[in-house]
Amino acid sequence: MRHRWSRQTILDAAVELVSNAGGVDSFSMRKLAAELGTDSSSLYRHFRNRTELLLAVIDHVLIQAMAGYQRRGDWRERITEVALRVWDAHAALPQLAADFSRYPASGPGTRLVIEELLQALHDAGVPEERVPEWYQRLATMAVSLISAHAAARTRGPREVEQGLETFRVITLGADPVGFPALARYGPRIAPVGFDRDGFRATVEVLLDSVPAGRG
Repeated sequence: MRHRWSRQTILDAAVELVSNAGGVDSFSMRKLAAELGTDSSSLYRHFRNRTELLLAVIDHVLIQAMAGYQRRGDWRERITEVALRVWDAHAALPQLAADFSRYPASGPGTRLVIEELLQALHDAGVPEERVPEWYQRLATMAVSLISAHAAARTRGPREVEQGLETFRVITLGADPVGFPALARYGPRIAPVGFDRDGFRATVEVLLDSVPAGRG
């Protein structure tokens, strides 16, 4: 008798497959069905198509990211914690995170993240009409940096080295007459990239600009 997989089991298997099989572009319902030892019809009972499944996968990661979350601290601390939870969840899944911006999640995990960010901005005393605007800025920044960080991590060693070599040529070989600032600071700058500390620092810089009416 054909086994009927639960939605949870399907999502867990999909996360694993996307993470280990070259990312979203190489993912298919057929491959997932084969991984589960079933046929595609079992998946279509839960998801209408590949896009719907991928949206659910992204949301599934957000649910895991927010597991055990409780509101603690002031509005800045709460926003920072949510942002870092989302960063950490995707940092563990770079093949999936690289496509984070292509598939805006929709589901309970997404709803929880949005709710917490909006509530924190409201509690900060941000003018009512500007809360959505500042949510959008925070979300856009976070998604962009998480996707960029993941994309960099999915590159092969040769591609990484070639990029570094090109960057070194541009920065270290700058003519001080035409590019005085680059010649001066070039030896001390690194290619654009982010780690967790850099992501947190960027979040904090953006939070410094939030028009908070309360501390």
